[in-house]
Amino acid sequence: MSNWKDRPVVIVGGGIGGLAAALALARHGIGSQVVEQAPEFKEIGAGIQLGPNVFWMFEVLGLIEQISALAVFPDNLIMMDSITGEEVTRIPLGENFRRKFHHPYALIHRADLHKVLLEACRQSNLIRLDASQKIVKVDDTGDGILAQAESGREYRGAALIGADGLWSTIREMLVGDGKPNVAGHITYRAVLPTSEMPEKFRWPDMVLWAGEKVHLVHYPLRTGELFNLVAVFHSNRYEEGWDSFGDPAELNERFAKTCEPVRTLLGKIESWRMWVLCDRPPIKEWSRGRIALLGDAAHPMLQYLAQGAGMSIEDAVCLADRVVAAQGDYAAAMRAYQQARYLRTGRVQIMARVYGEFYHAAGVARELRNIMLGARSPEDAMAGMEWLYGRQPELMRGAAATAAMAS
Repeated sequence: MSNWKDRPVVIVGGGIGGLAAALALARHGIGSQVVEQAPEFKEIGAGIQLGPNVFWMFEVLGLIEQISALAVFPDNLIMMDSITGEEVTRIPLGENFRRKFHHPYALIHRADLHKVLLEACRQSNLIRLDASQKIVKVDDTGDGILAQAESGREYRGAALIGADGLWSTIREMLVGDGKPNVAGHITYRAVLPTSEMPEKFRWPDMVLWAGEKVHLVHYPLRTGELFNLVAVFHSNRYEEGWDSFGDPAELNERFAKTCEPVRTLLGKIESWRMWVLCDRPPIKEWSRGRIALLGDAAHPMLQYLAQGAGMSIEDAVCLADRVVAAQGDYAAAMRAYQQARYLRTGRVQIMARVYGEFYHAAGVARELRNIMLGARSPEDAMAGMEWLYGRQPELMRGAAATAAMAS
């Protein structure tokens, strides 16, 4: 008699969320076929931030040691006023922070995180990886799914996870709500060798210079070898895609009213990559039968809470746990996963928008923001982070069980 775990799950998308889903399923003895439309499995982008909440997931996946070896653990989260150059607030990330949230705050190159996940997938005999395959049609056959690639190749499995990002093909099949919303915010990213970073700004911190409809972020990467710089500003310019060269003239124009340190840092970068920020409003339904969405395909969010990768990895652990709980009833598992996740991810989507306005406040709103944040103690700040970084009982119930099984 065959075991329900014998049939693989098809995962569309080989990014952070898709690979995390494959690993989470494999920890339960469930195989998967990961299908990526790009010619190879790799990540674009630069630095990302990892809150304590995602380290719970790394613990489940057995990846804390590998991630920690490539990450930087900053001393503080700091907000500066980019108009006056004054410090607004700082949150120490040392012993008290770790004691409260049980895990650290980290900074890592997106490609390094992806590489750790990819290598773990390659070491598993339960995970198969196919690149250069664009899925164009998916059918629920009643007792499984059939996914067809543009090349003519077919993939059959017990279920399908759409982890194919912001411009998800699977979402369009499942939800059909068109293109994501353009936020009117442009992100320019660059990575600078530490030797080229002005010495007085080589801070071992995650630093955000908040301005009027602009902000600049900088922090170290790769154990201090690099510095990640991210400049964000409001703009009506729109260019679909994730990897376009930016226009330094527009960048300098938008930041013209900022203080000398910000302009100095911007001037150190000769070549910027531009991203157009997009998201969608939260939705409650992102599954149908044996098919479900994960990560940005389900709940794309603006970057202002630094939780895109974290939410996708939480999704992966939660989904795998629900699959096991349902004992092969994938339709029930997908519904349970969706029910467990939609309010948390929806809150992050909404609050990311709020934080974007908060960072870019002008006039009286800017002054009030600085007064309010400046009056907070570190304890006040950490209390405000509890909803995001604290232990999630509904999610951690499954995560704890998984960790116990692996130990």
